[in-house]
Amino acid sequence: MQQLTIIGSGPAGLTAAIYAARAGLAPLVIEGLQPGGQLTTTTVIENWPGSPDGIDGPQLMADMRKQAETFNVQFKSGLVTRVDFKKTPFKIFVDGQEVETRCAIIATGASPRMLGLDVEKKLMGRGLSVCATCDGFFFRKKDVVVVGGGDTAMEEAIFLSGLAASVTVVHRRDELRAALAMQERARSTPNIHFIWDSVIDDILDISRNTVTGAMIRNVKTNQVAFHSCDGIFLALGHVPNTAYLQDQIEVDSQGFIVVQKGSATNIPGIFAAGDVADPVYKQAITAAGMGCMAALDAERFLKGL
Repeated sequence: MQQLTIIGSGPAGLTAAIYAARAGLAPLVIEGLQPGGQLTTTTVIENWPGSPDGIDGPQLMADMRKQAETFNVQFKSGLVTRVDFKKTPFKIFVDGQEVETRCAIIATGASPRMLGLDVEKKLMGRGLSVCATCDGFFFRKKDVVVVGGGDTAMEEAIFLSGLAASVTVVHRRDELRAALAMQERARSTPNIHFIWDSVIDDILDISRNTVTGAMIRNVKTNQVAFHSCDGIFLALGHVPNTAYLQDQIEVDSQGFIVVQKGSATNIPGIFAAGDVADPVYKQAITAAGMGCMAALDAERFLKGL
């Protein structure tokens, strides 16, 4: 039986593993289908503290994993398909295999909502982004598009307006869903413009391996027009990776795990860290910080048993 099992191997999971291993808990990390998490699809990270020249996302996660290995963290590849947190020891099922554990940290992250275009995976990090805070710096004095109409989209547009030459918001409806104050701020920003009742049918140019624009279709007239731009930011929100939990733990209306008193969930001995429990910040550094908190909370819990 495991003392501590960590589900997820992104910044939250690996930070938790490093702290837990140094505390002598011999944690097991279940890596999931994408070891390293979202950062493995990111190119240069310029806002990671201590990296003045920026750091490559996959390299950062490889370094974190290597550091965890130096403390003899155990790793198990595979996907968690379901859990049983109704009684102790807790049970975690990895591709059909059962893992019993006294304590667990859930760090399975969240996935950005995408448009569903084939080109998205190929142009991600090459002019296509899901995080203005992460990548906006690369688009100084350039023309960008933000897709969405909620709070996330307006936050991204307002942030980018201080960097980019112009920001065009593409929204499928003729009114925004964002909070009124945020709407008014975006509308009053001189270099933020809106294309209403429209969706993106295609992103160009895959032959150049970079974003040069988008084919935008008006949903009322079905007319399609090319819109030139240097970057596209998808601001459609995030989906927390909690489907496998199957009502085993308390989540909010969006599916994010509810935490209280640090990283504690409603089940004693089950903790959560990173984007899976963070509907607000969604940054690598905050995920890592939450991973540290979860490991310390798990250590206190196990010592109190």
